[in-house]
Amino acid sequence: MILASAYSHELPRYGLEVGLTNYAAAYCTGLLLARRLLQKLEMDEEYEGNVEANGEDYCVEPGESRRPFRALLDVGLLRTTTGNRVFGALKGALDGGIDIPHSDKRFAGFNKDSKQLDPEVHRKYIYGGHVAAYMKTLMEDEPEKYQSIFSLYIKKGINADNLEELYKKVHAAIRANPSQKKSEKQPPKEHKRFNLKKLTYKERKAKLIERLNALNAAAGKDEDDDEEDDDE
Repeated sequence: MILASAYSHELPRYGLEVGLTNYAAAYCTGLLLARRLLQKLEMDEEYEGNVEANGEDYCVEPGESRRPFRALLDVGLLRTTTGNRVFGALKGALDGGIDIPHSDKRFAGFNKDSKQLDPEVHRKYIYGGHVAAYMKTLMEDEPEKYQSIFSLYIKKGINADNLEELYKKVHAAIRANPSQKKSEKQPPKEHKRFNLKKLTYKERKAKLIERLNALNAAAGKDEDDDEEDDDE
């Protein structure tokens, strides 16, 4: 049974119309899922989660009336490399107020040498700082490539300087109304069929009688033709 679901293609509703496949968008999707689930279970007021995403590891504390909702992360066939987007979604769900057993070793910003998570680096990824840095690099070194890769960003008036503010607004909008929007698409009046309609018993019987009559009629005609040949 599916309690709740969230998809990155819902993010334009909250103000994020571009870059729906990066680490920052995955964080937003995880946050949306957590807030939507807790709202459905009427636990959203008790468990607000980490309202200010600062990049630090966060674990929800048990409330007074109900225990926090616990979930387990299923990565499927994804390679669990450090900085993978699935861990961005995990961080968003954690900050959204869901209790998920985890380690900070796979978050973006974890240093293998010091074996510690750098919150500043992680915060940079949450707010799209890695995208902003790439935008600035292309603007200086390869302006034409920048125009090509970030054409949608430019069309929407998004640049490296206002990207963090955009994500902050998206986070706030998600928390304000995480409920799922009902589809406005009208269901089709007639459903397409890709197989033959199953006949009833009466229809099959009538079809069989019709075929037998046709065969008998054809057999009778052949006998008449043979008799005419004999007369000749």
